[in-house]
Amino acid sequence: MTNEIFLLTISGQDKPGITSSLTEVLAKYGAKVLDIGQANIHDTLSLGIMFVIERGKESAPVLKDLLFKSYELGIKAKFMPISLEDYEKWVNLQGKDRYIVTILGKKLAAEQISEVTKVISEKNLNIDSIKRLTGRLSLVKEEEYPRASIQLSIRGKIDCKRDFTEKFMQISHDLDVDIAFQEDNIYRRNRRLVCFDMDSTLIQTEVIDELAELAGVGEKVKAITESAMNGDIDFNESFKRRMKLLKGLSEDVLQNVAVNLPITKGARRLIDTLKTYGFKTAILSGGFTYFGHYLQKELGIDYVYANQLEIKDGKLTGGYLGDIVDGNKKAEYLKEIAKREGIDISQTIAVGDGANDLQMLNLAGLGIAFHAKPKVKDNAQNAISSIGLDGVLYLLGYHDRHIDLLE
Repeated sequence: MTNEIFLLTISGQDKPGITSSLTEVLAKYGAKVLDIGQANIHDTLSLGIMFVIERGKESAPVLKDLLFKSYELGIKAKFMPISLEDYEKWVNLQGKDRYIVTILGKKLAAEQISEVTKVISEKNLNIDSIKRLTGRLSLVKEEEYPRASIQLSIRGKIDCKRDFTEKFMQISHDLDVDIAFQEDNIYRRNRRLVCFDMDSTLIQTEVIDELAELAGVGEKVKAITESAMNGDIDFNESFKRRMKLLKGLSEDVLQNVAVNLPITKGARRLIDTLKTYGFKTAILSGGFTYFGHYLQKELGIDYVYANQLEIKDGKLTGGYLGDIVDGNKKAEYLKEIAKREGIDISQTIAVGDGANDLQMLNLAGLGIAFHAKPKVKDNAQNAISSIGLDGVLYLLGYHDRHIDLLE
Protein backbone atom coordinates (compact mmCIF):
# COMPACT_ATOMS: atom_id res chain seq x y z
CA MET A 1 0.00 0.00 0.00
CA THR A 2 1.36 3.45 -0.94
CA ASN A 3 1.01 6.71 0.93
CA GLU A 4 -2.41 8.30 0.52
CA ILE A 5 -2.82 12.08 0.34
CA PHE A 6 -6.10 13.87 1.06
CA LEU A 7 -7.32 17.45 1.14
CA LEU A 8 -9.90 17.95 3.89
CA THR A 9 -12.05 21.08 3.46
CA ILE A 10 -14.29 22.29 6.26
CA SER A 11 -17.03 24.93 6.12
CA GLY A 12 -19.61 26.11 8.61
CA GLN A 13 -20.22 28.32 11.62
CA ASP A 14 -16.96 29.15 13.35
CA LYS A 15 -16.55 28.15 16.98
CA PRO A 16 -13.63 27.43 19.34
CA GLY A 17 -12.00 24.01 19.18
CA ILE A 18 -12.65 22.99 15.56
CA THR A 19 -9.01 22.84 14.46
CA SER A 20 -8.00 21.19 17.72
CA SER A 21 -10.65 18.48 17.43
CA LEU A 22 -9.88 17.62 13.81
CA THR A 23 -6.10 17.51 14.22
CA GLU A 24 -6.61 15.34 17.31
CA VAL A 25 -8.29 12.73 15.05
CA LEU A 26 -5.43 12.96 12.57
CA ALA A 27 -2.89 12.58 15.37
CA LYS A 28 -4.62 9.40 16.55
CA TYR A 29 -3.81 7.78 13.19
CA GLY A 30 -0.29 9.21 12.88
CA ALA A 31 -1.18 11.40 9.88
CA LYS A 32 1.29 14.06 8.75
CA VAL A 33 -0.03 17.53 7.90
CA LEU A 34 1.39 18.75 4.56
CA ASP A 35 -0.44 22.08 4.48
CA ILE A 36 -3.07 23.95 6.48
CA GLY A 37 -4.94 27.21 5.94
CA GLN A 38 -7.96 28.96 7.42
CA ALA A 39 -10.14 31.97 6.65
CA ASN A 40 -13.08 33.46 8.52
CA ILE A 41 -15.68 35.72 6.92
CA HIS A 42 -18.65 36.90 8.99
CA ASP A 43 -18.14 34.07 11.53
CA THR A 44 -18.21 31.51 8.72
CA LEU A 45 -15.18 29.23 8.70
CA SER A 46 -13.31 27.88 5.70
CA LEU A 47 -10.55 25.47 6.75
CA GLY A 48 -8.32 23.28 4.61
CA ILE A 49 -5.95 20.55 5.81
CA MET A 50 -3.83 18.51 3.42
CA PHE A 51 -2.53 15.36 5.09
CA VAL A 52 -0.87 12.08 4.25
CA ILE A 53 -1.61 8.62 5.64
CA GLU A 54 1.60 6.63 5.52
CA ARG A 55 2.08 3.29 3.82
CA GLY A 56 0.67 0.35 5.76
CA LYS A 57 -2.26 2.25 7.33
CA GLU A 58 -5.86 2.20 6.16
CA SER A 59 -7.34 5.59 5.25
CA ALA A 60 -10.99 4.57 5.64
CA PRO A 61 -11.05 4.71 9.49
CA VAL A 62 -9.43 8.16 9.48
CA LEU A 63 -11.97 9.57 7.03
CA LYS A 64 -14.83 7.96 8.93
CA ASP A 65 -13.72 9.47 12.25
CA LEU A 66 -13.18 12.91 10.66
CA LEU A 67 -16.72 12.84 9.21
CA PHE A 68 -18.17 11.80 12.56
CA LYS A 69 -16.27 14.52 14.42
CA SER A 70 -17.40 17.11 11.84
CA TYR A 71 -21.01 16.03 12.36
CA GLU A 72 -20.58 16.43 16.13
CA LEU A 73 -19.17 19.93 15.61
CA GLY A 74 -21.99 20.96 13.24
CA ILE A 75 -19.72 21.62 10.28
CA LYS A 76 -19.48 20.23 6.73
CA ALA A 77 -16.49 18.13 5.68
CA LYS A 78 -15.35 17.16 2.19
CA PHE A 79 -12.40 14.99 1.11
CA MET A 80 -10.43 15.11 -2.10
CA PRO A 81 -7.78 12.47 -2.85
CA ILE A 82 -4.56 13.99 -4.23
CA SER A 83 -2.25 11.99 -6.46
CA LEU A 84 1.46 11.96 -5.66
CA GLU A 85 2.13 13.46 -9.11
CA ASP A 86 -0.21 16.41 -8.52
CA TYR A 87 1.19 16.93 -5.05
CA GLU A 88 4.78 17.08 -6.35
CA LYS A 89 3.75 19.56 -9.07
CA TRP A 90 2.24 21.74 -6.36
CA VAL A 91 5.39 21.46 -4.24
CA ASN A 92 7.54 22.55 -7.19
CA LEU A 93 5.53 25.78 -7.50
CA GLN A 94 7.02 27.05 -4.25
CA GLY A 95 10.16 28.15 -6.09
CA LYS A 96 8.15 30.57 -8.26
CA ASP A 97 8.48 34.34 -7.87
CA ARG A 98 6.10 35.93 -5.39
CA TYR A 99 4.43 39.33 -5.55
CA ILE A 100 2.04 41.43 -3.49
CA VAL A 101 -0.82 43.38 -5.06
CA THR A 102 -2.51 45.89 -2.76
CA ILE A 103 -5.84 47.45 -3.74
CA LEU A 104 -6.82 50.73 -2.04
CA GLY A 105 -9.89 52.93 -2.21
CA LYS A 106 -12.54 54.74 -0.18
CA LYS A 107 -14.68 51.69 -0.85
CA LEU A 108 -13.94 48.66 -3.01
CA ALA A 109 -16.44 47.50 -5.61
CA ALA A 110 -16.67 44.04 -7.17
CA GLU A 111 -15.77 45.52 -10.57
CA GLN A 112 -12.46 46.88 -9.29
CA ILE A 113 -11.46 43.54 -7.76
CA SER A 114 -12.68 41.68 -10.84
CA GLU A 115 -10.54 43.73 -13.23
CA VAL A 116 -7.41 43.39 -11.08
CA THR A 117 -7.78 39.63 -10.67
CA LYS A 118 -8.53 39.27 -14.39
CA VAL A 119 -5.08 40.71 -15.18
CA ILE A 120 -3.52 38.26 -12.72
CA SER A 121 -5.38 35.36 -14.33
CA GLU A 122 -4.45 36.41 -17.88
CA LYS A 123 -0.79 36.30 -16.85
CA ASN A 124 -1.24 32.71 -15.58
CA LEU A 125 -0.41 33.70 -12.02
CA ASN A 126 -1.85 32.01 -8.94
CA ILE A 127 -3.45 33.90 -6.07
CA ASP A 128 -2.20 32.20 -2.90
CA SER A 129 -4.14 34.33 -0.43
CA ILE A 130 -6.39 37.37 -0.14
CA LYS A 131 -6.37 39.39 3.06
CA ARG A 132 -8.45 42.39 4.13
CA LEU A 133 -6.23 45.04 5.75
CA THR A 134 -8.84 47.58 6.82
CA GLY A 135 -11.58 47.29 9.42
CA ARG A 136 -15.15 46.42 8.53
CA LEU A 137 -17.27 49.24 7.08
CA SER A 138 -20.70 49.98 8.53
CA LEU A 139 -23.61 50.19 6.07
CA VAL A 140 -25.64 52.26 8.55
CA LYS A 141 -23.20 54.73 10.10
CA GLU A 142 -21.40 57.11 7.76
CA GLU A 143 -17.64 56.84 8.13
CA GLU A 144 -15.75 60.07 8.82
CA TYR A 145 -12.75 58.71 6.93
CA PRO A 146 -13.79 55.79 4.68
CA ARG A 147 -10.99 53.58 3.43
CA ALA A 148 -10.73 50.00 2.25
CA SER A 149 -7.78 47.83 1.33
CA ILE A 150 -7.16 44.21 0.45
CA GLN A 151 -3.85 42.45 -0.18
CA LEU A 152 -3.36 39.67 -2.72
CA SER A 153 -0.38 37.36 -2.49
CA ILE A 154 0.36 36.03 -5.97
CA ARG A 155 2.89 33.62 -7.42
CA GLY A 156 4.31 32.80 -10.85
CA LYS A 157 6.63 33.96 -13.61
CA ILE A 158 6.17 37.48 -15.01
CA ASP A 159 7.94 38.01 -18.34
CA CYS A 160 7.24 41.75 -18.61
CA LYS A 161 6.58 43.60 -15.35
CA ARG A 162 6.06 46.89 -17.18
CA ASP A 163 3.16 45.46 -19.19
CA PHE A 164 1.70 44.12 -15.94
CA THR A 165 1.91 47.47 -14.12
CA GLU A 166 0.61 49.41 -17.15
CA LYS A 167 -2.57 47.33 -17.08
CA PHE A 168 -2.97 48.13 -13.38
CA MET A 169 -2.42 51.83 -14.06
CA GLN A 170 -5.19 51.78 -16.68
CA ILE A 171 -7.60 50.09 -14.26
CA SER A 172 -6.62 52.62 -11.59
CA HIS A 173 -7.42 55.49 -13.98
CA ASP A 174 -10.68 54.01 -15.28
CA LEU A 175 -12.14 52.77 -11.98
CA ASP A 176 -10.77 55.30 -9.47
CA VAL A 177 -8.81 52.81 -7.40
CA ASP A 178 -5.18 52.55 -6.28
CA ILE A 179 -3.26 49.38 -7.16
CA ALA A 180 0.24 48.79 -5.80
CA PHE A 181 2.47 46.03 -7.15
CA GLN A 182 5.57 44.86 -5.25
CA GLU A 183 7.95 41.94 -5.24
CA ASP A 184 7.42 39.89 -2.10
CA ASN A 185 11.04 39.70 -1.03
CA ILE A 186 12.98 40.10 2.22
CA TYR A 187 13.32 43.86 1.67
CA ARG A 188 9.57 44.41 1.40
CA ARG A 189 9.11 42.83 4.83
CA ASN A 190 11.96 44.82 6.34
CA ARG A 191 11.60 48.47 5.31
CA ARG A 192 13.35 50.78 7.80
CA LEU A 193 13.39 54.38 6.45
CA VAL A 194 10.57 56.55 5.06
CA CYS A 195 11.39 59.88 3.36
CA PHE A 196 8.65 62.43 2.67
CA ASP A 197 8.36 65.43 0.45
CA MET A 198 6.78 68.22 2.51
CA ASP A 199 4.59 70.55 0.44
CA SER A 200 1.43 68.85 -0.94
CA THR A 201 2.55 65.60 0.69
CA LEU A 202 2.98 65.94 4.46
CA ILE A 203 1.01 69.17 4.31
CA GLN A 204 -1.86 70.10 2.00
CA THR A 205 -0.41 73.31 0.68
CA GLU A 206 2.60 74.77 -1.12
CA VAL A 207 4.16 77.06 1.50
CA ILE A 208 5.94 79.20 -1.07
CA ASP A 209 2.55 79.96 -2.64
CA GLU A 210 1.16 81.04 0.75
CA LEU A 211 4.14 83.30 1.35
CA ALA A 212 3.68 84.76 -2.11
CA GLU A 213 0.04 85.60 -1.33
CA LEU A 214 1.18 87.49 1.76
CA ALA A 215 3.80 89.27 -0.35
CA GLY A 216 1.18 90.24 -2.94
CA VAL A 217 2.68 88.15 -5.75
CA GLY A 218 0.49 85.06 -5.34
CA GLU A 219 -0.57 84.49 -8.94
CA LYS A 220 2.92 84.95 -10.35
CA VAL A 221 4.51 82.49 -7.92
CA LYS A 222 1.66 79.96 -8.17
CA ALA A 223 2.05 79.79 -11.95
CA ILE A 224 5.80 79.13 -11.64
CA THR A 225 5.21 76.48 -8.90
CA GLU A 226 2.66 74.65 -11.05
CA SER A 227 5.04 74.54 -14.01
CA ALA A 228 7.87 73.25 -11.81
CA MET A 229 5.76 70.51 -10.18
CA ASN A 230 4.57 69.35 -13.60
CA GLY A 231 8.16 69.21 -14.79
CA ASP A 232 7.64 71.87 -17.46
CA ILE A 233 10.52 74.06 -16.23
CA ASP A 234 13.75 73.37 -14.35
CA PHE A 235 13.19 73.29 -10.59
CA ASN A 236 16.32 75.29 -9.72
CA GLU A 237 15.44 78.06 -12.15
CA SER A 238 11.85 78.17 -10.90
CA PHE A 239 13.05 78.28 -7.29
CA LYS A 240 15.33 81.28 -7.92
CA ARG A 241 12.57 83.14 -9.79
CA ARG A 242 10.06 82.55 -7.00
CA MET A 243 12.52 83.53 -4.26
CA LYS A 244 13.20 86.90 -5.89
CA LEU A 245 9.48 87.64 -5.85
CA LEU A 246 9.41 87.15 -2.05
CA LYS A 247 12.00 89.87 -1.42
CA GLY A 248 10.94 92.24 1.37
CA LEU A 249 8.41 89.91 3.06
CA SER A 250 8.53 90.31 6.86
CA GLU A 251 9.99 87.44 8.92
CA ASP A 252 7.04 87.87 11.34
CA VAL A 253 4.63 86.11 8.95
CA LEU A 254 6.59 82.83 9.00
CA GLN A 255 5.47 81.75 12.47
CA ASN A 256 1.82 82.38 11.70
CA VAL A 257 2.05 80.33 8.49
CA ALA A 258 3.84 77.51 10.34
CA VAL A 259 1.28 77.06 13.14
CA ASN A 260 -1.53 76.95 10.56
CA LEU A 261 0.01 74.37 8.22
CA PRO A 262 -2.75 71.94 7.15
CA ILE A 263 -1.27 68.52 7.96
CA THR A 264 -2.41 65.88 5.45
CA LYS A 265 -5.11 63.42 6.49
CA GLY A 266 -3.57 60.22 7.80
CA ALA A 267 -0.09 61.75 8.30
CA ARG A 268 -0.15 61.61 12.11
CA ARG A 269 -1.52 58.07 12.10
CA LEU A 270 1.19 57.00 9.66
CA ILE A 271 4.14 58.60 11.43
CA ASP A 272 3.02 57.57 14.93
CA THR A 273 2.80 53.96 13.69
CA LEU A 274 6.16 54.12 11.91
CA LYS A 275 7.85 55.48 15.04
CA THR A 276 6.31 52.78 17.22
CA TYR A 277 7.57 50.04 14.91
CA GLY A 278 11.10 51.46 14.79
CA PHE A 279 11.19 53.22 11.40
CA LYS A 280 13.34 56.28 10.79
CA THR A 281 11.61 59.19 9.04
CA ALA A 282 12.85 62.18 7.07
CA ILE A 283 11.57 65.29 5.31
CA LEU A 284 13.37 65.89 2.00
CA SER A 285 11.85 69.07 0.66
CA GLY A 286 12.28 71.73 -1.97
CA GLY A 287 10.49 73.96 0.56
CA PHE A 288 12.02 75.66 3.58
CA THR A 289 13.79 74.45 6.72
CA TYR A 290 11.78 76.90 8.86
CA PHE A 291 8.59 74.92 8.20
CA GLY A 292 10.34 71.55 8.02
CA HIS A 293 11.70 72.01 11.54
CA TYR A 294 8.25 73.02 12.78
CA LEU A 295 6.81 69.78 11.38
CA GLN A 296 9.76 67.85 12.78
CA LYS A 297 8.76 68.90 16.30
CA GLU A 298 5.04 68.52 15.63
CA LEU A 299 5.22 65.01 14.14
CA GLY A 300 8.47 63.61 15.57
CA ILE A 301 10.45 63.40 12.32
CA ASP A 302 14.09 62.26 12.58
CA TYR A 303 15.73 64.20 9.71
CA VAL A 304 14.97 67.41 7.82
CA TYR A 305 16.69 68.58 4.62
CA ALA A 306 15.24 71.65 2.88
CA ASN A 307 16.15 75.13 1.64
CA GLN A 308 17.18 77.82 4.10
CA LEU A 309 15.69 81.29 3.67
CA GLU A 310 18.08 84.25 3.81
CA ILE A 311 16.78 86.87 6.23
CA LYS A 312 18.33 90.27 6.97
CA ASP A 313 16.95 93.01 9.19
CA GLY A 314 13.78 90.97 9.76
CA LYS A 315 12.95 90.63 6.06
CA LEU A 316 13.42 88.02 3.34
CA THR A 317 16.18 89.08 0.95
CA GLY A 318 14.85 87.02 -1.95
CA GLY A 319 17.88 84.77 -1.61
CA TYR A 320 18.73 81.49 0.10
CA LEU A 321 21.64 79.90 1.95
CA GLY A 322 23.45 76.76 0.81
CA ASP A 323 22.58 74.46 -2.08
CA ILE A 324 19.11 74.27 -3.57
CA VAL A 325 17.34 71.05 -2.57
CA ASP A 326 16.17 69.83 -5.97
CA GLY A 327 15.45 66.34 -7.28
CA ASN A 328 19.13 65.37 -7.38
CA LYS A 329 19.68 66.56 -3.82
CA LYS A 330 16.66 64.65 -2.52
CA ALA A 331 18.04 61.42 -3.98
CA GLU A 332 21.48 62.19 -2.51
CA TYR A 333 20.03 62.82 0.94
CA LEU A 334 18.02 59.58 0.75
CA LYS A 335 21.23 57.65 0.08
CA GLU A 336 23.12 59.60 2.76
CA ILE A 337 20.56 58.89 5.51
CA ALA A 338 20.31 55.22 4.55
CA LYS A 339 24.10 54.88 4.75
CA ARG A 340 24.22 56.69 8.10
CA GLU A 341 21.54 54.40 9.53
CA GLY A 342 23.11 51.24 8.07
CA ILE A 343 20.04 50.62 5.88
CA ASP A 344 20.13 49.05 2.42
CA ILE A 345 18.57 51.31 -0.22
CA SER A 346 16.03 48.55 -0.94
CA GLN A 347 14.74 48.98 2.62
CA THR A 348 13.80 52.62 2.00
CA ILE A 349 10.49 54.25 1.08
CA ALA A 350 10.03 57.64 -0.59
CA VAL A 351 6.74 59.54 -0.82
CA GLY A 352 6.16 62.66 -2.90
CA ASP A 353 3.89 64.42 -5.39
CA GLY A 354 6.01 66.52 -7.74
CA ALA A 355 8.36 66.05 -10.68
CA ASN A 356 11.31 66.94 -8.43
CA ASP A 357 10.44 63.85 -6.31
CA LEU A 358 10.77 61.32 -9.13
CA GLN A 359 14.48 60.64 -8.62
CA MET A 360 14.04 59.68 -4.98
CA LEU A 361 10.80 57.79 -5.74
CA ASN A 362 12.58 55.62 -8.29
CA LEU A 363 15.73 55.22 -6.18
CA ALA A 364 13.91 53.99 -3.06
CA GLY A 365 12.98 50.35 -2.55
CA LEU A 366 9.35 51.50 -2.56
CA GLY A 367 8.46 54.79 -4.27
CA ILE A 368 4.95 56.18 -3.81
CA ALA A 369 3.46 59.08 -5.78
CA PHE A 370 0.97 60.62 -3.35
CA HIS A 371 -2.00 62.52 -4.86
CA ALA A 372 0.52 63.38 -7.52
CA LYS A 373 0.58 65.17 -10.84
CA PRO A 374 -0.21 62.89 -13.86
CA LYS A 375 3.40 62.91 -15.09
CA VAL A 376 4.62 61.81 -11.68
CA LYS A 377 2.03 59.02 -11.32
CA ASP A 378 2.90 57.70 -14.79
CA ASN A 379 6.61 57.48 -13.94
CA ALA A 380 6.52 56.31 -10.31
CA GLN A 381 6.54 52.71 -9.06
CA ASN A 382 3.25 53.05 -7.14
CA ALA A 383 0.63 55.69 -6.38
CA ILE A 384 -1.92 56.57 -3.70
CA SER A 385 -4.64 58.96 -4.83
CA SER A 386 -7.84 57.69 -3.21
CA ILE A 387 -7.16 57.90 0.54
CA GLY A 388 -4.87 59.64 3.04
CA LEU A 389 -1.18 59.30 3.77
CA ASP A 390 -1.74 56.36 6.12
CA GLY A 391 -2.42 54.32 2.97
CA VAL A 392 1.36 53.77 3.01
CA LEU A 393 0.82 51.41 5.97
CA TYR A 394 -1.36 49.10 3.85
CA LEU A 395 1.37 48.91 1.20
CA LEU A 396 3.63 47.70 4.02
CA GLY A 397 1.09 44.99 4.85
CA TYR A 398 -0.14 46.44 8.15
CA HIS A 399 -3.71 45.62 9.18
CA ASP A 400 -5.84 48.18 11.01
CA ARG A 401 -5.60 46.05 14.15
CA HIS A 402 -1.82 46.56 14.14
CA ILE A 403 -2.38 50.32 13.97
CA ASP A 404 -5.44 50.82 16.16
CA LEU A 405 -3.70 49.07 19.06
CA LEU A 406 -1.46 52.13 19.25
CA GLU A 407 -4.25 54.72 19.31
